Amino acid sequence: MANILDKIVATKRQEVALSKQTHVYSLLESEIEYLTAVSLAKSFKTKPGIIAEFKRASPSKGVINGVANIETVVGGYSNGGASAISVLTDKSYFQARPDDFGKARLTTSKPMLRKEFIIDEYQLYESRAMGANVILLIAAILTKEEIRNFTKKAHQLGMEVLLELHDEDEISKVSGLEDMIGVNNRNLKTFEVDIQQSTKIKKQLASPETPMISESGLSGIEEIKYLISEGFIGFLMGEHFMKHSEPVQAFEHFILEFKKVITE
Repeated sequence: MANILDKIVATKRQEVALSKQTHVYSLLESEIEYLTAVSLAKSFKTKPGIIAEFKRASPSKGVINGVANIETVVGGYSNGGASAISVLTDKSYFQARPDDFGKARLTTSKPMLRKEFIIDEYQLYESRAMGANVILLIAAILTKEEIRNFTKKAHQLGMEVLLELHDEDEISKVSGLEDMIGVNNRNLKTFEVDIQQSTKIKKQLASPETPMISESGLSGIEEIKYLISEGFIGFLMGEHFMKHSEPVQAFEHFILEFKKVITE
C-alpha cells in the first residue's frame, strides 16, 4: 500500500493549484491586514494545556463523527478550558467542510490551529486570512529549507508554527525558529500508535526550551501524567472526544481529570 501521506500530498498539490486560480494573493492579503496575533506558545510556557480538535474523519479510522455541530463542539471546548482549538481543513481525506474553520473562528477567541498539509507558501496566506493563529508544518513532507522559509513567512503574517515530527530521522529538519514542536505518535505507514515515540524524540532534541506537544492516540489521563513528567506541556487531542456522540461531554469529563493532574 502506498504511503497515505504521498497520496494526500499529491491531492493537495492539485487543490492548491486550483485555489490559486480562484482566490489570488491580493485578495488574501486584504483579508489579513486587520487581524491581530494571539500567542499559544506563550501560554504553554506557563502551564500544560489541551489543544482540542474538531475532526470528522481520518484515513485510518474512516468517519469518526459525521453529525457533530462544529459551533457546539468548538464552543464547548472553548468554554470548557481548552488552551486552543484545532480544526482539520482537508476535505478529500478528512471530510472537512469548506466553512468548518470559519464557523469555529466565529465561535471562539482562543488561539486556533489550522490542521492542514501545508506544501506551498500560498497556504500560509490562506491560513491567516481564515483567522488561524497557528499553522502545522509536517516535517515528513517538507525539506529543511521549506520549513525554515515557511516558518519565517508565518511569523511575518502573525502566526506561530507547530512543527510536527514523526520519527528520529526528521530531527535534523528542526531549524530552531519553530514556536512549538509536536510529536505524532501515529506511524503514518502502519497507523499504529506508540506513546513512547514522543519521549524518544524529545530526548534527542537540542532545544529544551521549545514547548513540546504530544499528538495522536492520546486517551488516558495516565498517559498525560506520564508525558508531563517527561517534559511535555501540550496535548493535541481530537478523536478521543469526537468518537463520542456528545464530544463536549467527553471533553468536559476529561478536562476535570486533567486539571487535577496539573494541580497535583
